[in-house]
Amino acid sequence: MSVLLKKPFGNHGKVHEITASSAGWRYVGFSLYRLRAGETASEATGDREVILVMVEGKAKINGADQQWGVLGNRASVFERTAPHCLYLPNDTQWDAKAETDCVIAVCSAPGKGGHEARRIGPDGITLTERGKGSNKRYINNIAMENEDFCDSLLVTEVFTPAGNWSSYPSHRHDEDDFPRITYLEETYYHRLNPANGFGIQRVYTDDGSLDETMAVADGDVVLVPRGHHPCGAPHGFEMYYLNVMAGPLRKWRFVPAPEVEWILERDA
Repeated sequence: MSVLLKKPFGNHGKVHEITASSAGWRYVGFSLYRLRAGETASEATGDREVILVMVEGKAKINGADQQWGVLGNRASVFERTAPHCLYLPNDTQWDAKAETDCVIAVCSAPGKGGHEARRIGPDGITLTERGKGSNKRYINNIAMENEDFCDSLLVTEVFTPAGNWSSYPSHRHDEDDFPRITYLEETYYHRLNPANGFGIQRVYTDDGSLDETMAVADGDVVLVPRGHHPCGAPHGFEMYYLNVMAGPLRKWRFVPAPEVEWILERDA
């Protein structure tokens, strides 16, 4: 199995824990909790800023010495409604108590103490369409660069219809050369509907020094340290993924793979 493909290490409690150290990079962290009603989770942010994403279910959350009430409104992520999220700066703590069975994603990156804790969504997050034909997908932007409440994090949700491609045409963001391209590490947390299906994700560089093609199952995480990283949803299976990106500059600039650059030009 590819070292870029991370399977959940259980189906209850904390089921993913990807740190910058364990991933072999410098910026992105990603953890995931699957809690039953009444169960709790808590963490200190340390030197990292955090966005908690209520992927599914509801939880009562306290963080940064404030009570934020019950967050969450989706029984299933495939409802495609806007998520409830919470931004927490570095050097704070949070705790959550599940009101229903729930899934909580913990997205993190280096924090600089430049922003206050705040709710994100559902107000202000609008599902938008991107792409054409079999490249069509739908986006919930949670914290992209036009929002200035983060130090490092870029976070978004993507819904890919069955039979379509996503993160495509293939592109990379693995050089620190703004404004041409930015260096951003990235994780993909995948979900599938129906859950017993599979998706495909490829991570590859132009020179072939990295070339991995993975079958992703419901709940898997894929690491993208460098290179292009398209993914596809087979006929009959809808795909969701939660992206976390971070790097030295909070800008998303990418370069397309040479073999697909003509598609971008045609569909512009």
